[in-house]
Amino acid sequence: MQSTPIVCSFPQPGWVEQDALAIWDAQMDATRRTLAQAGVSATEIAGLGITNQRETTVVWDRTSGIPIAPAIVWQCRRTADYCNELARSLHASSIVRKTGLVIDAYFSGSKIRWLLENTPGARTKASNGELLFGNIDTWLIWKLTGGAVHATDPSNASRTMLMNLATGEWDDELLSIFDVPRSMMPAIVPSSAVIGKVRTELLGAEILIAGIAGDQQAALAGQACFRPGLSKNTYGTGCFALLHTGSKEPVSQNKLLGTRAASFNSEPQFAVEGSVFIAGAAVQWLRDKLKIIASAPESEAIAESIPSTGGVYVVPAFVGLGAPHWNSSARAMISGMTLGTGQAEIVRATLESIAYQTRGLVEAMEADSGEKLKELRVDGGAAANNFLMQFQADILGCRIVRPADVETTALGAAYLAGLATGFWKSVEELESFWVSERVFEPQMSDAQRAELYAGWQSAVARCINC
Repeated sequence: MQSTPIVCSFPQPGWVEQDALAIWDAQMDATRRTLAQAGVSATEIAGLGITNQRETTVVWDRTSGIPIAPAIVWQCRRTADYCNELARSLHASSIVRKTGLVIDAYFSGSKIRWLLENTPGARTKASNGELLFGNIDTWLIWKLTGGAVHATDPSNASRTMLMNLATGEWDDELLSIFDVPRSMMPAIVPSSAVIGKVRTELLGAEILIAGIAGDQQAALAGQACFRPGLSKNTYGTGCFALLHTGSKEPVSQNKLLGTRAASFNSEPQFAVEGSVFIAGAAVQWLRDKLKIIASAPESEAIAESIPSTGGVYVVPAFVGLGAPHWNSSARAMISGMTLGTGQAEIVRATLESIAYQTRGLVEAMEADSGEKLKELRVDGGAAANNFLMQFQADILGCRIVRPADVETTALGAAYLAGLATGFWKSVEELESFWVSERVFEPQMSDAQRAELYAGWQSAVARCINC
């Protein structure tokens, strides 16, 4: 598998943007290099699956195909004030009830509204049916098919704050609240279904587009979590824990999100999700901004070079805090430093912050479900960090199971496409592929676990109230 880096821009504090055309170019570059590396031609490909950043928002001209502005990335907080006002409005209860989400700048609805309000001429064009909206999945599908298909799946649509979670359809009341014309919205299709074909001139042959899922739901599928009660946590830029709930629509009492899981047909599948905004991105911050590590893998050895952080905590609230706090005004903080604090303590505390934030998600899931988590399946780039995985097991007090293939997001998209094209015959066949590479058992005492986590909670409280 090949990858091509995509640059993020930060034009103002809390703002995060990407160039949608650069995303398209990067995807084509990675696809072509993957085919070349594998030594196969496009004619040999049974089907193509797409997985993507979910809430990242693109609006483009229906005729020219040119985005009207940079894509607003899921982490961007520019609409936080609007969302805070909306959360205090008479619409708030209806939005939460219909979407299963908390009202937050994280989701796409307020981002679309911002683009229409702040891009010259966009509101008029949208009203005239001249503009289209999509998350990255929809944008790529539209480009791959030469504009023939404008579609998304329920796992992505459920993250816009414009889809009714129960019906799986765009909701007129929600569209009205956010002032988004229905003509902009893509069709909602099953996650595993043939929906179109890649233009021949792009890769050398038509390829069936047969799988779509937002990155976290794709990882859930890639971890073979197809049944109620199975859970996973993905350690990427952010951190995302999902618990499959089957056909039961989740209602969280602990500030988690109700969302759609990837679907294989028209029958709805649901999950409950906890989202941490900054996880692996904090390690990138150590590398790119503080320059105290040369690469992300280097953080493991540095963390293991000392027995503890010496009471240092890093709360990486660079864009606020996600679940279960949902505080957009919180800002990052390092606490507990002394003259003895060095680079190693900061590196270790940054890795530990990822595990602490995950514990907050797991505790909320346990409170909602009434059951204690027995194990957590993990994936994503940071799951390769043995120090982090052991600390995660220690601070949770449960075993962490890492699969042989930690790139489960791409694997899940492939599973969805393979099922739709008949390459694989059943979900049971996919479940048989899942293999554990390593299990991390908790080794920390209950007393030490409680002491460390109490220190983390104190640090978070200072971060929120600063």
